[in-house]
Amino acid sequence: MVKRWFPGLLATIVLSQAGIVSAAASPVGQVPFLKRPFIPAQASFEVKQYAYPETKPIQAGKFDIQHYPLYDEVLYWLETWAKQYPDLVELQSAGKSLEGRDIWQITITNKKTGTATSKPAMWVGANRHSGEVTTRVAALHFAHELLSKYGKDPEITRLLDTRTFYVRPVENPDGSELYLNTIQTNRSTNRPVDNDGDGIMDEDILEDLDGDGYSRQMRQYVGMGKGDYIKDPSDSSGRLMKQVGEGKGDYRVLSEGIDNDGDGKYNEDGIGGLDIHRNYPENWRPMTEQTGMGWTQGGAGEYPLSEPEMRSVVLFLLENPHISVVETMDTTVPMHLRPPSTSKSEESMFPEDLKYYEHLDKKGQELTGYPWAGDVYYSYHTRRGGSEGTPLFGHSPDWGYFQYGAIWYGDELWGKQEYVKDYNKDGKTDELDQLWMNDHIPELKGKLFQNWIAYDHPQLGKVEIGGWNPKFWNQNAPAGSYLKQAVEKQSKFNLELAKSLPLLVVTKTEVKKNQDGTSTVSVTVTNEGFLPDALKQAWLVKIVRKGSASIELGDGLALADENTDKIQDAGFFGGALEEEERTKTFSWTVKGKGNAEVTIRSTRGGTVNVVIPVK
Repeated sequence: MVKRWFPGLLATIVLSQAGIVSAAASPVGQVPFLKRPFIPAQASFEVKQYAYPETKPIQAGKFDIQHYPLYDEVLYWLETWAKQYPDLVELQSAGKSLEGRDIWQITITNKKTGTATSKPAMWVGANRHSGEVTTRVAALHFAHELLSKYGKDPEITRLLDTRTFYVRPVENPDGSELYLNTIQTNRSTNRPVDNDGDGIMDEDILEDLDGDGYSRQMRQYVGMGKGDYIKDPSDSSGRLMKQVGEGKGDYRVLSEGIDNDGDGKYNEDGIGGLDIHRNYPENWRPMTEQTGMGWTQGGAGEYPLSEPEMRSVVLFLLENPHISVVETMDTTVPMHLRPPSTSKSEESMFPEDLKYYEHLDKKGQELTGYPWAGDVYYSYHTRRGGSEGTPLFGHSPDWGYFQYGAIWYGDELWGKQEYVKDYNKDGKTDELDQLWMNDHIPELKGKLFQNWIAYDHPQLGKVEIGGWNPKFWNQNAPAGSYLKQAVEKQSKFNLELAKSLPLLVVTKTEVKKNQDGTSTVSVTVTNEGFLPDALKQAWLVKIVRKGSASIELGDGLALADENTDKIQDAGFFGGALEEEERTKTFSWTVKGKGNAEVTIRSTRGGTVNVVIPVK
């Protein structure tokens, strides 16, 4: 038998030669794993749990953004908010993960002011990459801000009265639960993958040899000229290592663990290996191709949307085209990151759309202080110098703009460099300052770097184990005030995106008496939101329909000319950076007396109606 421990379910999964996966019933009532066939080419191992203090709330039952909630706690808060705010929240499972967990999502809007789909909308997603758990806290914080301030903050109250917000705090529950409950630092889902090409999947995973809960690094003294590392001369404590090139050093540095498959490498075939953020259909490329001339994309999956987690995102969005703004977060640059992913902005985007993105780039940097903002292809890959863009295929920002026609950000939160200062006063910020933080800041003391300790390795002999915290420093904020700062920064921009949504509003009604006894009913509608009710790209790909204005006549009223159409083409409404077509007036000539109800519908600008008495 092959035992594999998946946390979160509190169940041991047993793979047997009979080809059936069985799961013990969960004492906390979580959904069991789907039954999956035994895979002969998958290695045998058991993944042990580790209870990280970073996952514990400050006070049970009280919401805080200074820890990393596990799957059960995330669901607890979504269920709590649905009960606490029944007029504002709907909770739903948006799909199932590979291993059968529900992918939870909440809808936030004032139900009394209209249905969710009749209002302009924003979708917020997080924790797509397993280890980028800072983002789940940011998504929960965004939802909590909207709900806790409704009825108290006039701006947020109006947002929930007139718009809809969808929040999915954990896009990838399987991988992220593995990350938060074990030493594994996997990137994507737990689908087995042969990362090292030896015909066996997931056979050389991370190990925690010294039992501290992390798989860090091993350094081994091998003699002068036999290694590629030396102790960094700038660090008098002897903790930092410096890579100097093969044959120029006296140490080698390896990943902490065992060479399970005997290939001379350590931890090179961990659990899973696909990158579900390369699984979107726009510009998708396979992981291998036959000619040697085509583009390929690592981690792309078997085919576009082969992974259920990403498929559920895309299908939900396509079924809800009233969403015009999307924020789905990652770590660790930090950067306001947007399309395109395979070309420069000016090469492939409508200039009118690019103006809105560039405005939001600038506004985002003002609010968060992130050092970078811009497109994936060029701005991201040249942010530290260089002049060549690099494509990412099957990437969500490309799908989000080119196929979905939305304002789509895949912001990168938490970058530790933001929080490092020149503590040692040597005129620069580097790893020496990070060591200073580890040694002197009470909240961080001993949590960022583990000093090297001797260990008798079963394959290598004498080594030392130590190094930086791979989970709550390199990849995510340390729990506590640093996590709070990172989340609050991003929430400022998320709220700015929320405020930018389009919104059609009736600004004037008029009934004009004509000499022939008829009346002309006119309604003036303005898009008061910052964004247009459709980007030019959305027009192009027909993800939205042109708006309409229609009139319904009550008893005693009729159209003066029965050949007149009750429904008029409203087209599209411009935004704050265009002005043209931002305000439109619609008129009908009627006879008689009674009430006329005019309704203006826009896919992404919302539905508004007004009743006008004709006397």
